[in-house]
Amino acid sequence: MTYDVPVAPGESGDIETTTNSGGDVWPMWEVFVRARRGISHVHIGSLHASDPEAALQNARDVYTRRGEGVSVWVVRSADVHSFEPEDAVDYIDANEKVYRLATTYEIPDEVGQM
Repeated sequence: MTYDVPVAPGESGDIETTTNSGGDVWPMWEVFVRARRGISHVHIGSLHASDPEAALQNARDVYTRRGEGVSVWVVRSADVHSFEPEDAVDYIDANEKVYRLATTYEIPDEVGQM
């Protein structure tokens, strides 16, 4: 998934992946929150932290301070891998199997209405 990040006048258009603070480089972490039980985790933002524990604590403080979530995941941005939408065509073509659709099956008369 790609999108254009707005750039303020005078800023660089480069997307930062680390913060250089006094010589220490802190990696960026992606934050996923599950709002309530039974639904999926959703990506809600990114933050910088020195280690996984600090990233988790910062994510709790920043993204769930009002009790919005029941579960929080943090993943180092460098460890997230994905494919571009144009590459998805290969996956979609492989999964188009008509026998998976209910429309390909005929319902016997003795079954009645389903």
